[in-house]
Amino acid sequence: MSEKIVQLNEEVIKGQIKELVRGSVEETLNELLEAEAEKLTQAARYERSEARQGYRSGHYDRNLTTTSGNVTLHVPRLKGVSFETAIIERYRRRESSVEEALIEMYLAGVSVRRVEDITEALWGTKVSPSTISELNKKAYVHIEDWRNRPLRGGKYPYVYVDGIYLRRNWGGEYENVAILVAIAVNEDGYREILGAAEGMKEDKSSWVSFFQWLRGRGLDGVKLIVGDKCLGMLEAVGEVYPDAKYQRCTVHFYRNVFSVIPRSKMKTVARMLKAIHAQESKAACRKKAKEVAEMLRAMRLPEAAKKIEDGVEETLTYTDFPSEHWTRIRTNNVLERLNREIRRRTRVVGCFPDGNSALMLVCARLRHVAGTQWGNKKYMNMKHLEAMEETSAIAC
Repeated sequence: MSEKIVQLNEEVIKGQIKELVRGSVEETLNELLEAEAEKLTQAARYERSEARQGYRSGHYDRNLTTTSGNVTLHVPRLKGVSFETAIIERYRRRESSVEEALIEMYLAGVSVRRVEDITEALWGTKVSPSTISELNKKAYVHIEDWRNRPLRGGKYPYVYVDGIYLRRNWGGEYENVAILVAIAVNEDGYREILGAAEGMKEDKSSWVSFFQWLRGRGLDGVKLIVGDKCLGMLEAVGEVYPDAKYQRCTVHFYRNVFSVIPRSKMKTVARMLKAIHAQESKAACRKKAKEVAEMLRAMRLPEAAKKIEDGVEETLTYTDFPSEHWTRIRTNNVLERLNREIRRRTRVVGCFPDGNSALMLVCARLRHVAGTQWGNKKYMNMKHLEAMEETSAIAC
């Protein structure tokens, strides 16, 4: 006689368990509401008592979204005494943990449409985009406090700056808005996000306002500012931080040279450009740059040769600092990686309704990356810079 085979439908069992948990939560909450009503009236339902403080007048139903699903609360109506339950806040429609999950999903890079699908799958109800927007306003308050926090890292010798363009809707028209971002390495060698601010474009006035805002919050001791060659930014640096030197990002410099190079010669020219910044001193870098320019003219690439002759000096400022720091301060790669993360997150939004919403989302990602990926890992050993300054002071 063959044995009977018992087959279990996992989906059905999960559904039944989920409904059992949801029903238990609903029953428990309603029992707590009844207990509160009895305590307020000092009498159970239908009980005659001289100590009674009020009377029941039925109840009204109210939906609540919890992590276990949607539950229906039977909130008692009372006469002669007001009923203010401590179980759930007035007008609240979602458990606080659900709201926190919605905010985290959006800030982590989940699109609004995807959030709707996830909430329906988890809790059996969709959350509208306007609801998500209202919830984000709660998070934006904390993000704005973080954005304007005082800078307490002491001195910040190395500062990296860049601008990232996002699309926004302005008066029914779509236009680009620049978000200016700055990070730095403090005197202890740790990376720190200094801040981000909205600028209509990367002009001098926007950069001056940005740097003044940073200085007002405590950005001091700046020795080197690393960034792309933006004329507005260069003029602003000279006005706000006149003692700071400027290092043009070598990667952006290479890209500028590549713009006049045929694709067939790209790899060859790339090796030649990298050789310039592989030298052991500024003098050697200058000598190598002249050799590369002559080689490019021999290859019938006069435009590329001229770009090197005109712009290479701006890319050699890093050689005035400790050689142990050279690979970290001659490019803007540390900030470019952050920009890629920002673009990955903002790509799902497409177009922002205003500049502030774009700024808040960018700041949310910056704070998340700094808190989770950077951690307490030291980025540079600043003793090398201290030793160089001491040697310079003795020589003077």
